Amino acid sequence: MTTPAIQRWAVQLEYDGRGLVGWQRQASGLSVQALLEEAAFRLAGGRPVPSITAGRTDSGVHALAQVAHLDFPADASFSSYSVREGLSYHLKPHAVVVLDAAPVSLDWSARFSATWRSYRYRILNRRTRPALAEGHVWHVKSPLDVHRMQQAANMLLGLHDFTSFRAVACQANSPVRTLDQLDITREGDEVVVFAKARSFLHHQVRNMVGTLKKVGTGAWEPERVAQALAARDRSAAGPTAPPDGLYLNGVGYEPDPFASPTPQNRT
Repeated sequence: MTTPAIQRWAVQLEYDGRGLVGWQRQASGLSVQALLEEAAFRLAGGRPVPSITAGRTDSGVHALAQVAHLDFPADASFSSYSVREGLSYHLKPHAVVVLDAAPVSLDWSARFSATWRSYRYRILNRRTRPALAEGHVWHVKSPLDVHRMQQAANMLLGLHDFTSFRAVACQANSPVRTLDQLDITREGDEVVVFAKARSFLHHQVRNMVGTLKKVGTGAWEPERVAQALAARDRSAAGPTAPPDGLYLNGVGYEPDPFASPTPQNRT
């Protein structure tokens, strides 16, 4: 029986998207993928370590619990503690940290093993601009009616063709997705949009938020969102909300590789 040439580790990441070109490695600019793989390269003693992510966030988008897997050389001797702390150390001074790490089987994939993904979008809804939250919220001055926004959001739940809410350059084979949750809540001056589905189309969450904002300000009636959905035409829906307020909130797996800590290697 041959020994696998690699050992696979799942990692959970938090990062500030400001100043980054997004998750995916680009020809120029700093990406989360490039920073993580460089940190893993150092941890592996100068050997390449490829990565796969659960979701490719865009430039300026943040993450509270992004998930990726890394394929380290099989002869590397690691614990969850050493992977988490070692990667976080080598990621300095960038605003990217590893929250957790767990060994997984070689047939486990951060992307294809995921059963759901969730996003959170923060809107600062007040007249004055943000001082502390600049770059982390969408500042909307006009009052937003959360009840109207939720009425409209409910029309997007379930299985639909989301052509009207995906980027024109979206490369997904099908525009059909099942949206499991789309909740609008107010927390003081902040309006928070929470979305959950097995997978999302490119810009889907930002396009839904941009559309719901028009309902919240009274520019659109809630029923117009259903009409935009039925049109299957990007121009029928509202604008794309800026990346600043968007956070990859979490990724679900069954079983969850991060859910069963063992004292000897996850402290």
